[in-house]
Amino acid sequence: MVVVLDNAESILDPQGPGTQEICTVVNELTRFSNICVCITSRISTIPSDCEILEIPTLSVEAARETFYRIYKWGERPDSINEVLRQQDFHPPSIILLATVARYNKWDVDRLAKEREEQQTGVLHAQHSGSLASTIELSLSSPLFRELGPDARELLGVVAFFPQGINEKNADWLLPIITDRQNIFDKFCALSLTNRTNGFITMLAPLRDHLRPKDPTSSLLLGVTKERYFSQLSAYTNPDEPGFKESQWIASEDVNFEHLLGVFTSIDADSRNVWDVCAVFMSRLYWHKPRLVTLGPKIEALPDGHPSKPQCLRALSFLFNSIGNWAECKRIFTHDLKFWREREDDHQIAITLAALSDINRDMGHRKEGIEQAKEASEILERLGDAAGQAACLVSLAGLLDMDGQLDAAEEAASHAIDLENGEELPACGIHRVNLAIYMTKRATRRKPSTILR
Repeated sequence: MVVVLDNAESILDPQGPGTQEICTVVNELTRFSNICVCITSRISTIPSDCEILEIPTLSVEAARETFYRIYKWGERPDSINEVLRQQDFHPPSIILLATVARYNKWDVDRLAKEREEQQTGVLHAQHSGSLASTIELSLSSPLFRELGPDARELLGVVAFFPQGINEKNADWLLPIITDRQNIFDKFCALSLTNRTNGFITMLAPLRDHLRPKDPTSSLLLGVTKERYFSQLSAYTNPDEPGFKESQWIASEDVNFEHLLGVFTSIDADSRNVWDVCAVFMSRLYWHKPRLVTLGPKIEALPDGHPSKPQCLRALSFLFNSIGNWAECKRIFTHDLKFWREREDDHQIAITLAALSDINRDMGHRKEGIEQAKEASEILERLGDAAGQAACLVSLAGLLDMDGQLDAAEEAASHAIDLENGEELPACGIHRVNLAIYMTKRATRRKPSTILR
């Protein structure tokens, strides 16, 4: 005899009414050799004699086969794979998706469009219920209700972030949830979440259903956003304190980028969000160089937006970090226009120096030389000896590459003279390189010239 207890969350829930009596009966059934008890449940509270089998998500091939066993309409394009992937190859979701597509006679393109617009709303078949109803059934169980009023909102925060919540960072990220570890354990016991590489994660269908429809209405998400922003409070590079501590961004960059993408869309005029965006890209430059999806949004900002120059500069450095010098130069040139309009000489000099280095990498020596010279002149006028020395080092290299050896030696000598026995950090960094350069330079000169 096979006894099946399907969707047994409620009857086996330790907090449910009559659970003890039900469990006693189930335990007795498991002791009979001629009875096989099969239990399907989101919770792991089952008789000790039962063997637990974790049901994984489907492979791509199995997901396609499951879908097309139900959906028998039209061809079988490979594009269906992306639609199935968006469901994390979750079997019940794929069954509902195929049922809805067959019922409405949608082709794959229409199905993808409806799924994008409705998300879990599309997973509703008139004769077989919906995914939303099964999720809400799990949320109505006594075990879930016992977690208190914050549990549903915490699920929404987990659902909001593509990576989920990093358990190592939960202390500073979710300070107002005091019992978070116990709640996370219960979420996993209910199969509402999973633990994946240190993150509390969630399957795509659950994410689509549980994420806040209006992110600004979630108090907990607002707190989480501010905690993320405060962790990114200062720009650091390897020569400044706090650099090592800022490496956390490398593991949570996808979450942070998603957070910025949502809130820059909600409030595109906000200076605070865009300033944080610039710092975020700067951190990526140091810890995880890659392009960001925010690029088009940044370039679409009005020219008068106060955060646009900083964002453009950070974006250009990311292009430079992956070797896309053409895009880097284009954006830096745009950025230079802003600073010239604002007559900010210091920022003009910094941008010119960066453009000079990019032109050197691109082989545009003449242009780079002119930019390095202008940057050096501006910094000399501003009294920034360290910055000027750094520019002169770059200028010497460009002049040397261009065959202007005397001018290169003069620029290098001037950079050394600027130090003048003082500790100038920017010049100190290049002191050894300059000494090597001057030695190499001397070996190329005729003996009479060296003596002179």
